[in-house]
Amino acid sequence: MALKSVKVPEPMVGLFEKAEEYVSNYFSSFNSNKTEGTITIGGERYILIRAKSLKVDFAKNLGDAIGLSGDMAEKAADNFLYIMAKSLGRDDAKHFAKVQNVTDPMAKLAAGPISFNYSGWAFVDIFPESKPSPDNNYFLVYDHPYSFECESYISVKGQTSKRPVCVMNAGYSAGWCSESFGIDVNAREIMCRAKGDKACRFVMGVKNKLDEYQEWALENIKK
Repeated sequence: MALKSVKVPEPMVGLFEKAEEYVSNYFSSFNSNKTEGTITIGGERYILIRAKSLKVDFAKNLGDAIGLSGDMAEKAADNFLYIMAKSLGRDDAKHFAKVQNVTDPMAKLAAGPISFNYSGWAFVDIFPESKPSPDNNYFLVYDHPYSFECESYISVKGQTSKRPVCVMNAGYSAGWCSESFGIDVNAREIMCRAKGDKACRFVMGVKNKLDEYQEWALENIKK
């Protein structure tokens, strides 16, 4: 079975193929009950949210509510959305590990990018330079093609950004990997198509190594 919903280095393919089969089966149970106003997948309640409402409009609405505008409102919204997304990623990773009955960190991680895809966040392309490990040397570098946050910005006529916009993408993936490996890691978008870069690219690791990882990735990864 060829991987369709994620791109990973060759040594990881077998593990992700198993995860893709499981996640595909899980999401095939999608059910929308119009008489109740409910959506369930795998027996769990889900909701649908318009991407632009969450990403593009939220910063202004939050700013209006707390008396901020412009760049300060965007930064406040970004911080809030990152924290929220990281929490969601942690909880979803915990749920999938429980229902799959897996304890191996890499097996836990594998379901993340595929679930991410099926939920409409983005595609995930993990680079071979990545070295995920359950310690302070944890390192992941990856792209999120078709990021919902980036697409929301780009689709708004005249909308551009001075900095990367995919903060929920970063937060969710960091939350999932933190839960999977039992360490607290963070993710940072170092390139973003919403600001004119060729890709939405991220590095992930323990907080005090993100600057080092960003510098290394920008210098060495030419993809």
